[in-house]
Amino acid sequence: MNVVEFINSIISPILYGEAGVLDHLSGGISIGISVLCLLGIAALSERLVRFTFSKIIPVVVKHTKVIWDDQLLESGFFRRFARIISPVLLYMLFPIFVPFKGILTEGISRCLLAYLSVMIAHTIAAILDGLNLIYQSTNDENAKKRPIKGYLQMIKVLVYIIGIILAITVLANVSPLGILGGFGAMSAVLMLVFKDPLMGLVASMQLSSNDMVRIGDWIEIPKHQADGSVIDMTMQSIMVKNWDNTITTVPIYALVSDSFKNYRSMFTSGGRRIKRAIFLDMRTIRLLSHAEMSRLSKLRLLSEYITTKRNEIVQQNGTEDIPEGMEIVDGRFAEGFMNVNLYLAYVKAYLAEHPQASKDLIHMARYLAPEPQGLPLEIYCFCTNTQWIYYEQIQADIIEHLLGVLPEFGLRPFQQPSSWDIAALTGK
Repeated sequence: MNVVEFINSIISPILYGEAGVLDHLSGGISIGISVLCLLGIAALSERLVRFTFSKIIPVVVKHTKVIWDDQLLESGFFRRFARIISPVLLYMLFPIFVPFKGILTEGISRCLLAYLSVMIAHTIAAILDGLNLIYQSTNDENAKKRPIKGYLQMIKVLVYIIGIILAITVLANVSPLGILGGFGAMSAVLMLVFKDPLMGLVASMQLSSNDMVRIGDWIEIPKHQADGSVIDMTMQSIMVKNWDNTITTVPIYALVSDSFKNYRSMFTSGGRRIKRAIFLDMRTIRLLSHAEMSRLSKLRLLSEYITTKRNEIVQQNGTEDIPEGMEIVDGRFAEGFMNVNLYLAYVKAYLAEHPQASKDLIHMARYLAPEPQGLPLEIYCFCTNTQWIYYEQIQADIIEHLLGVLPEFGLRPFQQPSSWDIAALTGK
C-alpha cells in the first residue's frame, strides 16, 4: 500500500459517510495531501541538512586533528554535498507519495535526475579542488615544483562535460551514446560557428578557478590599451572602465592568451610602492668640513648615526698602521664624512620614521650605477594609503622634502641645461 492509498483509506469513509463525497474526489484530496506531505518532508530535510552542514560540520572539522577535512571545507565540498541530499531523498520518496504514471510525474523525475547529475559533477569538482589544497598543504615544496592544479582542472572539465551530457540524456530520454555521436558529427561545425563562445567559456573557467580577475579589480592590459576597473564579465568579453572614463571591451580569452597586470594584491597587502630616483650632481660630492659636521650632528635623525659611525672608524683606524696625514686615502677619515654618505643615512632615517611609510614592508634608499645625468639615489618604500590621490600626495611630500634638504648637505640635483642657462652664459 502506497501513501495515497493509505490516506484515501482513512479519509474516504469519513468524507463519504458525512458529506457523501464521490470516490474520485476523495482520491484527488488524498493525492493533494500526499504531495503536501512530500513537500513538507523535503522542506524539513532541507532545513535539517543546511543546519547540519553550515553549523555543525564546520565546528566538528575545526576541532579535528587531521588537515584534509579543513581543506575540503575550504573547497566547498560539504556545502555542495548538502545540496544533493534533499533531491536524492525527494527522488526516492516521489514514487511512494505519488505512485501514478504520467507526463507530469515523469517530467518531474527526469528533472530531479538531471539536477542530480549536474550537482554530483559540481561536488566532484569541489573534491578535486580539495585534493589540490591538501597537496599544497602537505607537500609545499613539491607543490611549487610540480603543481597538479592544471591536471585537476582538465579532470574537472571532463567531469562537467559528463554531468551535462547525462543531464541532457535524462531530459531528452535518449542514450548517451547517441548524444556523443551527434557531438562528434557536429564538432567541426560547432568549432567554426561557436569558436569565440567556446574559447570564452574555457577562458572563463580558467579565470574563475584560478581567481585571476574579479569585478572591481584594477587591471592593466597594455596590448588592448585597457587600464582601469573591471565593471562587467561575460562568457565572451570583459569590460574595463579606464581612468579617463572610457570603456574598453576585451575578449575574455585575451586575459589567458596574453599577459595582464592585476593590482588587487597591492590593495590587499596594505602598501603601494614608491620608487623614485633623485639624480645628484657628482661635482658636488665632497668631504664635509668640521663646521658642517658639527651642524649636521645636531639633527635628530643623524646624531646617533654620526656618533656610532665615528667610533667605528676610530676603532678601525686604530688597528691599522696608517701614515700620518694619509687617513683619507689609506684609511677611513674619522674627522668628517662624505656629504652623500650622510645624506643617504638621512634619507633612510626619514623613511623609517615617516608616518605614511609602511613599517611592515621593505623601505630603503640606495645608490644606482652612475649615469651621465649624475649619481642616482633611489628611494624605495611602500605607502600605507593605497588610494591614488593620497598616494600621489604622500609621494610628492617625500620627494619635495628630500629635494629641499639637499643644500643642507652641500649637494645639488642634476638638471640638463635649459635655454635660460644658455642665455645667461651668452648674456642675451
